[in-house]
Amino acid sequence: MPTYLDRHDAQGVSAEDVAEAHNRDIAIQDKYGVHYHTYWFDPDLGTVFCLAEGPSREAIENVHNEAHGMTASVVMELDNKISLNAMLGSLPVHPVGTPYVAPALRAIVFTDICGSVAQTLHHGDEGHMELLNEHNGIVRGELATYEGREVKHTGDGIMAAFTSVSPSVAFAIAVQQRLSARNENSSKPFQVSIGISAGEPITGEHEDLYGAAVQLAARLCGAAQAGEIIVSVAVRELCVGKPFKFEDRGTLDLKGIPQPTQSYVVSWRE
Repeated sequence: MPTYLDRHDAQGVSAEDVAEAHNRDIAIQDKYGVHYHTYWFDPDLGTVFCLAEGPSREAIENVHNEAHGMTASVVMELDNKISLNAMLGSLPVHPVGTPYVAPALRAIVFTDICGSVAQTLHHGDEGHMELLNEHNGIVRGELATYEGREVKHTGDGIMAAFTSVSPSVAFAIAVQQRLSARNENSSKPFQVSIGISAGEPITGEHEDLYGAAVQLAARLCGAAQAGEIIVSVAVRELCVGKPFKFEDRGTLDLKGIPQPTQSYVVSWRE
């Protein structure tokens, strides 16, 4: 049976309101052949995301309409090839009717080995694969340390997701610092660029699982110079009060992004 994720714009509602609405969904879901698994509620952003299985979008919408009238602005069928745990982390598990808060916003990170074509020409395929394996080991080791999840390997890098923004920045700094230390005594130095963005699973404009955030993180990674970490405005703002230093990089014209994008570079060398 297809799996769906829907988004509700719910400014001003409380955790108790959302818990009661979910309870009402559960009470009538069998009537429409739907099974609601869980939901994420962020009171600061005023958003609710519901995860459910059902025969169709219409069935998902019918449950909400009859149960409480809180219709979704977007209902998206999920690709069964996408790992929900990789993108969203562990799913919230609470007794039905229990109020809770579980923001769905995630940080998306891309790493990329710089100059991979030149490396292949200089070191050969085996030499490049050796560096790629070192990159993978460093990145995966730091993902484990900072509780990030590898979403996929991109060829010369890794895409990862974090359930909060601060650990994603700490992860990126740790990767660059380990690479810097490794390069000091290596006859085959290499550098990595890193891009980080943050966003919710789906919006009204981008009906794709983290579509806009993924695209932005990938473009920021592509715009970063060797050894740089470039982040979006959202990442910088969500790190206010954290022990990170950001330098204003100004606006960037990024492919596929309709407007110039404000960006920041993370200071990590000191």
